[in-house]
Amino acid sequence: MRYREGGGLDTSHVQDRRGRGGGMGGGRGLAVGGGGLGLVGLLVVVLFQVLGGGGGAGAGVGLGALSGLGEGETADNSALEQSCDESGDANDSVECAVVADIDSIQDYWSQALDGYVATDTVFFSGQVQTDCGGATSGSGPFYCPADSLVYIDLTFFDTLRSQFGAEGGAFPNAYVLAHEYGHHVQNLLGTNQRVTPGEAGPTSGTVRLELQADCYAGAWAHHATTVPDETGSPLITEITQDDVDRALDTAGRIGDDFIQENLGGGTVDQDAFTHGSSEQRRRWFLTGYETGDPAQCDTFATDDLG
Repeated sequence: MRYREGGGLDTSHVQDRRGRGGGMGGGRGLAVGGGGLGLVGLLVVVLFQVLGGGGGAGAGVGLGALSGLGEGETADNSALEQSCDESGDANDSVECAVVADIDSIQDYWSQALDGYVATDTVFFSGQVQTDCGGATSGSGPFYCPADSLVYIDLTFFDTLRSQFGAEGGAFPNAYVLAHEYGHHVQNLLGTNQRVTPGEAGPTSGTVRLELQADCYAGAWAHHATTVPDETGSPLITEITQDDVDRALDTAGRIGDDFIQENLGGGTVDQDAFTHGSSEQRRRWFLTGYETGDPAQCDTFATDDLG
């Protein structure tokens, strides 16, 4: 995966709260789990809950996406702006690559979805306070519908390799971010309302929600090398078959069955599935990637999830 040299990067959709503190108090609900990423050593699932009876189009969008700071937290993007002022920096820096991914993903959705409302990604270290409650790095990347923000501790990409055994790389990292922005799209569309909080099982609404986010990530990836930024040129210039294979490797290692067998108790329990099996996650990412059409991502309209 390569990023364009000589272009600009927009850090305005990142809130850099690393090293800025943040408590672990309560919130108004629970977040959408980080694409099955949210457990390191223990099978802990962060479940989605429709907040305040809402969750429909535009729910939580607006001031929450602009403020989003817990008590005692501040965002300071000055260092990020200096280190990631040129798009070519993304070829040498994980944090700059994530900035470029966010720019590209939101450029895509602003063109693919009428009424798309951009939102921020929060960089945090260790723990963070959100409108969905407190979270730690062990939760993995996640999306909070209550404040319409994506949260990530960038050290999780190291965890994917060291504990999940993933091959890793820039494109798998981008897939992780695109999945979380898929949850933002679902929040804008009101898809969340189709899911019963706490529901689990291989055909549950929770699994369908997660597989659809995988498919949305694939749809962005299909267009990533052609979707223009504000200058009219794409930020991402190359995605190779090796990149795609690495993303599929990551998808396979964050399936419920893989996590239960390798990071949990060693027994696969389909009734506890909340994100889908490894095979399903690979299938739905590929559905989006091969078609490039979000309309093909309606996991709620099929009896065949894979």
